[in-house]
Formats: sequence, C-alpha cells, structure tokens
Amino acid sequence: MADPRGFLKAGRELPERRPVDVRISDWREVYDEFSQEKLQTQAARCMDCGIPFCHNGCPLGNLIPEWNDMTRRGDWRAAIERLHATNNFPEFTGRLCPAPCETACVLGINADPVTIKQVEVSIIDRAWESGFVSPQPPERLTEKTVAVVGSGPAGLAAAQQLARAGHAVAVYERADRIGGLLRYGIPEFKMEKRHIDRRLDQLRAEGVKFRSGVEVGVDITASDLRRRYDAVVIAVGSTVGRDLDVPGRDLTGIHQAMEYLPPANRVQLGDFDNSPIHAGGKHVVVIGGGDTGADCLGTATRQGAASVTQLEILPRPTDERPPTQPWPTYPAVYRVSSAHEENGDRVFAVSTTRFVGEGGRVTGLELTDVEFVAGRFSPIPGSERVIPADLVTLAMGFTGPESNPWTSQLRVELDERGNIARDANYMTNVPGVFVAGDAGRGQSLIVWAIAEGRSAAAAVDAYLTGGTELPSPIPPTARPLTV
Repeated sequence: MADPRGFLKAGRELPERRPVDVRISDWREVYDEFSQEKLQTQAARCMDCGIPFCHNGCPLGNLIPEWNDMTRRGDWRAAIERLHATNNFPEFTGRLCPAPCETACVLGINADPVTIKQVEVSIIDRAWESGFVSPQPPERLTEKTVAVVGSGPAGLAAAQQLARAGHAVAVYERADRIGGLLRYGIPEFKMEKRHIDRRLDQLRAEGVKFRSGVEVGVDITASDLRRRYDAVVIAVGSTVGRDLDVPGRDLTGIHQAMEYLPPANRVQLGDFDNSPIHAGGKHVVVIGGGDTGADCLGTATRQGAASVTQLEILPRPTDERPPTQPWPTYPAVYRVSSAHEENGDRVFAVSTTRFVGEGGRVTGLELTDVEFVAGRFSPIPGSERVIPADLVTLAMGFTGPESNPWTSQLRVELDERGNIARDANYMTNVPGVFVAGDAGRGQSLIVWAIAEGRSAAAAVDAYLTGGTELPSPIPPTARPLTV
C-alpha cells in the first residue's frame, strides 16, 4: 500500500522551469528534468484515500492512487500498465491538461495537492525510454470498417480503441499532417511534436490507416464515406473562434489565435523559414486570458515581440480558492503559466471598444475598464485609453464545429449550441454516424476529448458487433464538477 505518512513527510514540489533567458531562445519544452528520487517522494504524498476524489475530477477515471504507489515503489512497468488502462495518451494529458484531478485531490482540502500530472508524464516518458510501450494489434479481425474524421485527441483515441477491437480503421485529416490541434495548435514549447510522432507509429503498427490532406465533403463526399465504411466517427473539434465585432475589426494585422499559432508550428517542422504572421519587433496584444492566449504570448515572445499585452474581460482571480467554488471543483484562481513568467503585461477587467489603424493596418486598440453589473459587463466612464498594437490575436475561445459541406451531405442535426447532436450512445440522427469530442461537447479539455473518444469507440463497437468489451468512461451528458 501507499506510504500512510508520505503527505506528512514532504511538501508539494514540481520540476524547475529552464531559466527564462535560455528557454525563450529556443522552442524546446520549458521544464528541466525531475529526478527519480524527487518524483517518488511526490508520489508517496498520495494518501490512498478511501474515496479518491481525483477520480471524479478526471473524466478518464484514471487509477491515480494505484500508479502513484507503483511509482513510489519504482515498479514502472506496472505503473504504465495501470495508466494505459484508462488513458491512451498520457504523454499528451500529462503536458497539456490543467489537471482537474489535482484540484479534486483530498489532500488539497487543507494542503497542497499531490503532483498527479507530473507523476503521470514521468511514468509515460520512462515507459517510452524503457521500451514498455509497444503496439497492441488485435488477435482477430472483425471485417468491419470505420472512418474517423479528425485526428485530434478524440479521433486518435477512438481510432486506437476500435483498431484494437479488430476493426479496420482509417483516419481522415484535412491538414497535411496528422494530429489536429495537438499538431498545429499547441506550441512546441508546451509539447514537442516528437511525442505525437512516436504515438502515431504505434497506431500504424496496430493497423490504423491515416489519410492526411483529405477534406471530407470536398475531396471525398460524406455520402461516399458512408457507403465505403460500416460506421463513421466525427471528431472534427470545435474550431470556430469567437470573434470580436467592434469598429476596425477589418484592419490588417488582426488574427484569430488559430491563424497565428499554426504557422509558428510549421516553422519548427521546417515548412517555413519564418512565419507569415510574425511578431518580431511588433507591439502584440492578445485578447483573451486563457491557455490559448498564453500560447500566443509565449509564441510572440520567442518571435521577438517589442511588447506583449494580454487582455481579459474578467477581474483578476484570487490567489486562493474562492468560497463560491469549494473543493473538489476546478476553481478560478490566479495562475501563472510559463509564458506569463517570460514576458508581457496582463490586464484584467477590460474590454476592447474599437481598433484604430493607419493605411488599413492596425496600429492600436481602444479599451475601457469594465465592471460586472446586473448580469453584464458595463464600461466605466472615463477609463477609455488607447494602447499600441501592431499585431492582435483573438483568443476568446471557440463556438463550435465549422459548417463544412459534409454536414449538409450527411444531414446531421445540431443542438441548440451549434454542436452536432448525439444520443446517449454518441450516435447522430444518421444511423452509423457517431460524434466524439468537442464537435459534440463544445470546447473542452483534452482529458474530456480522450474520454469521449474511448466512449464513442465502445458505442461504435457495440453497434457493429452487438456488444463490446471496450471501456466507456463517460456518457455524452457528463460534465465537469461544478457547484
């Protein structure tokens, strides 16, 4: 069992980030190595509580106390087996997930929670280094075929589960490389793309076929796809960025975050010498205070921006968990990402009222302080000012999946929020067509995407064979812990 006094012997510790002046000169991941001794000490802080609420915080149902104890004892093979039992891609979640499991940790009621996320990523990294990760091709084939549209975390999780169940799986991706948002939306300094590439090699060895550079609805009609395959899983994500309808929006130099970030990733992949949207020497303003905004900030810093300002309409969060968001919910607290350490000003409780420019190009934006009154944000008179802006990125979240030709070709129905509607078994109104991830849920976290991919795969397997042994961690109606 776990060390019953581990949490009393040591406090929470995380790996050090590389010095700012060093890490902004390259695009490598920002964290230094974490010693095995320190890692095992952190894993030993897990209390192995009778009711592990970390399971409730994570939709994947990760067996966190189990692999914490295996890490404490140095049983790395057993640790990765228990981790892979619930999570197809812990190297992704361990780097990119904001860790709602940690905010639900029982130790976190009155102390610093266990470093669950660091233990997770260390287990999988060691497993790759030790050769513990190997392809798991099916023992028999079902002669059933499945097309997965979209190669983000939901699509890849569904594809791997279905391939292991013995189905012939093909993944269609409109971009030139597989990976979806993981490939082109996440900066290299948050996750180096070698982690995606070696996982794709595993999926290929398990029988998954990848069709990149193929846009469903254009290069192949949805009707042809439906005729060719016994089932289809739509996992195209929620990619329509929320826009800002204010005067001056049509000026050159204002871009959605997902217009700005992918070219920077392509530079690291060797496609460009320099990004066509480059922040070098410019005053950059990022509108949106979330993770995507921080990604824009870190990217602009590495491109040599003259200044970076990140705007957020909400007031500055508190440093401690607010009483209105009690444990074990995920609280809105003040968080400092690696990008925020590196550069930039964060301005809270402001709203952009207009963009200003010269010669058709943005040169600044006017903003005003706001306060929340009667259920809406209201400007504070006299607080208007203009700040310089040569490049503006909009990182205000996403509103739903794009309206592509295949949606009308398949005649799938949408829900009231613009997402693709599905029933309790992840199926759309079209028999044999399923939806997984943000396309059906709306913008969410990577752990929810993987959980939905696994669950949709189980539903597809049952549809094709009459039953399934694949795990189904969540129904499509599941939602994060809230008050």
